[in-house]
Amino acid sequence: MTSCRLQSFFQIQNMADLLNVVVAQASENITENATNSTGKPPGTPEGMAVAYGSLVIMAILPIFFGSYRSVNYHKEQKSEKMTKKEAAMFPIMASAALFVLYIVFKLFSKEYINLLLTGYFFFLGVLALTHLLSPVVSKLVPAAIPNIPYHIMFKQGDGDATQYLINYRFSSYDVVSLSACSLVGAWYLLQKHWVANNLFGLAFSVNAVELLHINNVATGCILLCGLFFYDIFWVFGTDVMVTVAKSFEAPIKLVFPQDLLSNGFSANNFAMLGLGDIVIPGIFIALLLRFDHSLKRKTKTYFHATCFAYFVGLMATIFVMHIFKHAQPALLYLVPACLGTPILLAIVKGDLKTLFKYEDTPENEKSEQDDKQVKSEVKKVK
Repeated sequence: MTSCRLQSFFQIQNMADLLNVVVAQASENITENATNSTGKPPGTPEGMAVAYGSLVIMAILPIFFGSYRSVNYHKEQKSEKMTKKEAAMFPIMASAALFVLYIVFKLFSKEYINLLLTGYFFFLGVLALTHLLSPVVSKLVPAAIPNIPYHIMFKQGDGDATQYLINYRFSSYDVVSLSACSLVGAWYLLQKHWVANNLFGLAFSVNAVELLHINNVATGCILLCGLFFYDIFWVFGTDVMVTVAKSFEAPIKLVFPQDLLSNGFSANNFAMLGLGDIVIPGIFIALLLRFDHSLKRKTKTYFHATCFAYFVGLMATIFVMHIFKHAQPALLYLVPACLGTPILLAIVKGDLKTLFKYEDTPENEKSEQDDKQVKSEVKKVK
């Protein structure tokens, strides 16, 4: 058994709740030194190039690997899909979460709030990292150590009315992986080191792109367009986003020091990128990879083209930020790039109707799969 047995914790509801917080907080993008508000000396051109280059690479890798993992996860027919209604409501939910965080930070001491958040994200981060690294750790465990399977189940009702409140499979190798990842968690808990922060952030990103699925391109367009306006309003229209971003201490952004070349791993002059600007375009790009697979062609044209468009959009964000010396909402550049590229490509290739007709799981198939899964679990219990 591999780390896929740990996915029960990371089903859509939990990941969506986490994503609400990620999107709510993490859209003050690559901004720590755009205004030099911290009073720290600006980074050297070389240091800034290393920092921004590293952020771009760290942004693209979770999308690439998470997308391919989403294909395998989809084949297992376990994933729930975001509906058009949920996509339309998501920016509203994210706005509510952001404003609640803003009020909380205004009313209460941010030290105590961040203490609670640290514990919460320690727990989530360890599980996310375990899910990601368990296959690797399992291969490193000596064969002499037996791999013993375990299954924790807690259900409500019988027959067709059965509801599985806990359905958790894991193995002794997963326990080894969990122990190893807990050391990273302890490192983050004690020192809040930027490397530990990034390990958790990358794990969150890969898991989210893998497990959060949108069913079709129309749903993706609704989601991205809604968050496009969400990002612009909260960054340019109010001080809410900036206030929360500066108060919130959690591994829901990737950071890289601009003074790494001069200060090494003790560097503290950071550029940053919110996970929302990785995950939101990432789940749409992952859908395009699954669409490419459905076309059964030799090339993954839509996936590779949109990945390149994401890279161009991210570079445009960095460029404009340095020109105007002001925090930039990255989705302002990423959404047009990630939506326009596949649509224009589909028009050129004559795939536009096929692109918008594609669905990961048609509604009638989804209901049949749900029924089969429930019956299969009931038989296993009996």
